[in-house]
Amino acid sequence: MQPVEFPPIISRSQKIRAIAPSGALREWERFEQGVKVWRDRGYEITIPDRLSQPWGYLAGTDEERCQQFVEAWNDPECVAIACARGGYGSMRLLEKLAWQELSDRPKWLIGFSDITALLWAIAKHKGIGGLHAPVLTTLGNEPARSQQQLFDWLEGKIDAITLTGVGLRTGKVTGVLLPANLTLATNIINTENCPDLENVILAIEDVAEAPYRVDRMLTHWRWTGLLRKLKGMAIGRFSQAEVSTPSLTMEEVWRDRLSDLGIPIVMNLPFGHDGENAPLPVGCIAELDGNNGTLSYRANH
Repeated sequence: MQPVEFPPIISRSQKIRAIAPSGALREWERFEQGVKVWRDRGYEITIPDRLSQPWGYLAGTDEERCQQFVEAWNDPECVAIACARGGYGSMRLLEKLAWQELSDRPKWLIGFSDITALLWAIAKHKGIGGLHAPVLTTLGNEPARSQQQLFDWLEGKIDAITLTGVGLRTGKVTGVLLPANLTLATNIINTENCPDLENVILAIEDVAEAPYRVDRMLTHWRWTGLLRKLKGMAIGRFSQAEVSTPSLTMEEVWRDRLSDLGIPIVMNLPFGHDGENAPLPVGCIAELDGNNGTLSYRANH
């Protein structure tokens, strides 16, 4: 993966714009809680009048959602874009976006899950690193530690984070951190919006995917040959994983589908849906230690 440029650190009182590039917003109370977290921190967060005008399962037509994103990105006063929710829909925007019309000035794009598509595409086409981190509808329910990590990272108050999980395969490597929702990433690989996966530590999470479906996605990755490019794999939370009977456990799927790759693997890291969701910068240099079960990364503001 090519090096990315990270946006400058931000400070309270600066302008943040909320957008809804994916699914229709239904969790308005949770959305307001997330907005309040930003405002209580001292930021000016602006919300479009037509943030979510549902078009089926989407927060608006592709044109409406694309315009919302472009206006936020090109706003010279805006230092960060906070996505309202995930769901589905950001992939569709990649058909509409004219990358040359987007400002080259880096700013933080913040979100996870479905927002993976935008985070990866901006890294690929603009060379700008975003932040895989809570969306507005999940931010209010985040534990205090991950909320603090998010703002401390954005504000330059910390320059390193170490997450602890469980080593699945030993070894220690340094590589470029590329976080993602596994389902989204599986649908992006081998397209023009996929970053080069050479020397990448792939960090994956997902929700409501049964072990057999995760098995199917990883098997597809094996067929593509892309897993062989990776330096290591960091596995976060795979929550709401319905299990049919009989079934392999999720850990058995990891071992069966990944252990022959010869790379360090750490699982049970604190990021993803339904729990602590630590901020993961897209494109920073990271160290994955399968011996101690840790993922560490430093800021390069």
